[in-house]
Formats: sequence, structure tokens, C-alpha cells
Amino acid sequence: MRALLIGLCASTLIGAPAFAQTCNAIGNSVYCSNGLSANRVGNTTFFSDGTTSNRVGNSTFYSDGTTSNRVGNSTFYSDGTTSNRVGNSTFYSDGTTSQRIGNSTFFSDGTTCQQVGNSTFCN
Repeated sequence: MRALLIGLCASTLIGAPAFAQTCNAIGNSVYCSNGLSANRVGNTTFFSDGTTSNRVGNSTFYSDGTTSNRVGNSTFYSDGTTSNRVGNSTFYSDGTTSQRIGNSTFFSDGTTCQQVGNSTFCN
């Protein structure tokens, strides 16, 4: 779920939750219907579960010891997973794919997310 909030904080708004959820971005804060939230101050994001992240250049460092690094259109996570964006499509190393069309993102697992203003709705 933190990955979804990170995406929201980064204004990508294309996370893929496993259940219906609504998230609203208000200024530098994100609030989700499942009770999770995050607030970004400069390059640091504070999550409601107590985790923090700090972005330095193309790298993000999390207080739980995990990291991610973006190189071009690819993101490499310290758990060994990766994602690669090609145009409007993103390919994840777990075999999942997503495609963004306008304000909607369609995932290969059947999840759809739609951005409406500052809100993102997923089924």
C-alpha cells in the first residue's frame, strides 16, 4: 500500500490496489479511504504507518531499509523487483502490466484506476 501512496505523492496516481479504494490528493497530502495517508515536505514523505521516505535525485530511501532507484524509464527496487515504462504502458517484473489512457489506468489483473481532479478511484 505504501507503493500506492508513493505513486500518489509523486503525482503519478496510477497505483494498483487489490481492493476498491479512493485516494484524494490535497496539496502535499494524500488521504485514502482505507485510512492510510501521507504528507510530503520537500523531498521527505511521512506515511501514517510511521514509515518515512527521502528522495535524493533518482533514488528513494525508506526508513524500513528498502530503496528504489529510477534509471531512465526503469525503476529498480531493493527487493529485486523492477518496473519499466514504455510510452503509456508499464511492465512489472511480477508479470503485471498497466496501460494509461487519458485519466484511466488499466491493469492486467483487471483493476482500473481513474483520476478525477485530485482524486483517484480504483475498483
